[in-house]
Amino acid sequence: MRTLDRYVAREFLRLFILFVLAAPMLFIIGDWTDNVGRYSERGLTMGDLLLGYLYQMPLFISWSMPIAALIATVFTVSNMARHSELAAAKAGGVSFFRLLLPLPLLGVLFTVLGLALTEIVPVTTRMKAEVMREKPKSQPTRSSFVYRGRDGTVYQVRRLDPQTNAISGLVMEQEGDPPHRPHVHLTAEHARFSADSGWTIGSGFLRRYTGPESESTWRFRTARVRGFDDEPEKLLAIPREPEEMRYAELGEFIEAQRRSGGNPLELMVEQAQKIAIPCATLIIVLFGMPLANAAARGSAAYGIGIALGITIFYMLFFRVAGAAGASGAMNPVLAAWIPNLVFLVAAGFLWTRVRT
Repeated sequence: MRTLDRYVAREFLRLFILFVLAAPMLFIIGDWTDNVGRYSERGLTMGDLLLGYLYQMPLFISWSMPIAALIATVFTVSNMARHSELAAAKAGGVSFFRLLLPLPLLGVLFTVLGLALTEIVPVTTRMKAEVMREKPKSQPTRSSFVYRGRDGTVYQVRRLDPQTNAISGLVMEQEGDPPHRPHVHLTAEHARFSADSGWTIGSGFLRRYTGPESESTWRFRTARVRGFDDEPEKLLAIPREPEEMRYAELGEFIEAQRRSGGNPLELMVEQAQKIAIPCATLIIVLFGMPLANAAARGSAAYGIGIALGITIFYMLFFRVAGAAGASGAMNPVLAAWIPNLVFLVAAGFLWTRVRT
């Protein structure tokens, strides 16, 4: 790494780390101000609050990283231009692209870090909920619905009670291909879920049909069905908060919600944003570099105004696009990525106007 590379990286990291550490404090102050009454009612001690907020730090840092990248990029480039450092580098034969190469490299590094944080946040969010004694959402019963298993088996459920993890009235239909694979029809009065053994079905009949003259029927007291192992929470099609689920867990829940007849569009947007938002760190660096160079003649206050204005617009863009994806007006994956795509195209346009 050359001296100029170290200098550019140091200036960027100084501002980036400062904001990434400062922004969570603002989130904590805002949360405490809004919820101090609730925390007092729960009897939380200062130690509980500090530990809870410590568990929330990965979430707050992941929120802060794209904003910190924009502010650090704008101030690093604009300060270098204002003090004629860019002009001096160009006079020495170093192009604008080569001089600021450490910034996109750091953007890649922080994007990878952001992706890692998305897998850590669900764990720490659940730990925070336990420490701060947050009550889980009350889950209502669900009646008269159809659920399709991973193997194509169709389950008709008369009533599901999540409080007791019990089903009243279950019909299972498994399409076969006689005589190679039998049709299976099962009816049961009840079923109960256990975390250790899954669903145990009770008091029912099982009918197997392998051909016109080959049909068998059994009555059973208890039985277990291979493939019917989804938790009651998934059958309800009421998810946990997206922050409490990892990328793969959210994907499994989306698939389960599809099979149970739910509408997973909002969750699909949330899942795509788990990758799109960390990638925004790199894209915002690529966008901020030529923008800061073009606006370098302004004062420091002008740079702050540009950074805050773009940040507000970017966050609003994510919300509006996400709402469009959740409503079905736009493909959910496209809705999650379109802010990044728009800013990437804008960055390409600005780069074509940079004098190297």
